[in-house]
Amino acid sequence: MPNGRRPTASLYLDRLNLYRRLLAGYPQHKWLDIEALGEQVMPEYDLVRVRYFTAVIKPLPGADVRAPQRQQAYLRALETLPRTTIHLGKFRVDPRVMPLHPTRYDEAGEPVRVTVKKTEEKGSDVALASMLLVDAMRGDCDVYAVCTNDSDLTMPLRLVREELGRQVGLISPMQPKRASNELKRTAPTWHRQVTPEILEASQLPDEIRDSVGVIRRPPEWSRNSEGPAEARPSNQ
Repeated sequence: MPNGRRPTASLYLDRLNLYRRLLAGYPQHKWLDIEALGEQVMPEYDLVRVRYFTAVIKPLPGADVRAPQRQQAYLRALETLPRTTIHLGKFRVDPRVMPLHPTRYDEAGEPVRVTVKKTEEKGSDVALASMLLVDAMRGDCDVYAVCTNDSDLTMPLRLVREELGRQVGLISPMQPKRASNELKRTAPTWHRQVTPEILEASQLPDEIRDSVGVIRRPPEWSRNSEGPAEARPSNQ
């Protein structure tokens, strides 16, 4: 680089996708230092910004009642990181009529349907795409790295590279050969993987102090927690 400086990187982290692919069932890795994660995955870059996209979970019938408390503790811990900003979407719960699985048929030969509560995350992918494009238009970094396997982000990644002429990094929360083909076809500058070893090396301190007091790692997420455990709803 000019003047011998290291290239700079901006990281955009899709928490829900990372959770589903790597964290669900592994509570010992959930107290994640996302700045340390970026530095582990991109050691040759100067990480100048991390944008974290998630949604606030709601207490649901039958779910762990402490899950929202753990998430709030974690978000508060992330707010102490100097290069990190948090961008919140929301979870929407709607009744949906859906067929049973495995499929069963009634006397008329029609699939039996039941009413269920369907939980969907809203806003996070749009927010990530929007912030990625705005930052890339400013051109304040050498590479714009996105940690996701969500093919809905194919278009913004392509626009950053083809229309804005910026370098794009793709970070997969899974083995590259199993990553989204749509994302890989955006031809990123490089494609790397988040591994369990990187997660283990990127944990926050068990106790963190902010302006309010001490934030402690939830006991359910202790380093001695055993995994894989049964996966629970997203972000818990």
